[in-house]
Amino acid sequence: MTKHLRSNGRHGSSGAIVTVQLKFRGRDVSSDDIDVVKALLRKNPGISRRALSLEVCAAWGWRQENGVPCDGVCRALMLQLDRAGTISLPPSRWGNEKCRPRRKRPAPVDLPQEPLVGTLGEIGPLEIRQVRRTEEAPLVCSLIEQHHYLRYTRPVGEHIEYLVRARGEPIGCFVWSSAPRHLGPRDRFIGWSPAARKANIRFVAYQSRFLILPWVRVPHLASHLLGALSRRLSLDWERIYAHPIYFTETFVDPSRYRGTCYRAANWTELGMTTGRGKDDQTNRPNRSLKQVFGYPLVNNFRRRLKGVVHNGRPHADRAERRGPAGGR
Repeated sequence: MTKHLRSNGRHGSSGAIVTVQLKFRGRDVSSDDIDVVKALLRKNPGISRRALSLEVCAAWGWRQENGVPCDGVCRALMLQLDRAGTISLPPSRWGNEKCRPRRKRPAPVDLPQEPLVGTLGEIGPLEIRQVRRTEEAPLVCSLIEQHHYLRYTRPVGEHIEYLVRARGEPIGCFVWSSAPRHLGPRDRFIGWSPAARKANIRFVAYQSRFLILPWVRVPHLASHLLGALSRRLSLDWERIYAHPIYFTETFVDPSRYRGTCYRAANWTELGMTTGRGKDDQTNRPNRSLKQVFGYPLVNNFRRRLKGVVHNGRPHADRAERRGPAGGR
């Protein structure tokens, strides 16, 4: 979301005050930043929108912690600037957006759906593999598309995917992605300030899909897997994205499930969503309310998440020094 700031400024490299024109997904965009974009457009009149975003990321030094340019976010920013009349983007190479081809749904896979019944000890050792950016990733997409009631949606931002096998056959899938920026029950539970949330939201991961295949009937399997994955989630995330995870969360639809496996795995029920979604413009519920469950991955998760960085060094933010933030 883009919003204009009433009066604001920051010091540029020369020491002069630079006017901040707008804020986009936590980044201050200055008049100098916009001049860089305009200069790139003048220099490269036939440039594609994607190529422009990569050039802008390089010019601004706008990269994720793993070194990958913030291409998708940058393109969204360029589109906002174009719609506001601040810059003039080249025509989309897709032409009419309504004619843009829809993303193909994952192709179905044919698996032997033989019932797997027994105890955890009887089904043998479980194999849990992180399959993001591997040849097994399409299998996870297909299984979720076929057997999860929400189907498969490609996660936005950082995400990882797990495939679980027993006796050599797939029995379950899990997907974690970047956490929503604003989530009342979670924010009150952590007690962080807006500044700390902005700085540290990347250390929170959202479990967006959890699937045990319907022909698998093994008591306590779900809570067992939640525990096993919680122990390795941060390390796997750091291998891909160069930073750890301190806290994980998920939604449970109470009209379908009771969250029993999460409670059994010691996740904490944090509260209910408002039902408005991240793109709400009406302040009215537009979807079903969900239970929010959370699970700390480190003992001092609050101290880590509530800290802010000042002059390159971590400091506890003012809200932490005063004590836990009050609920609203």
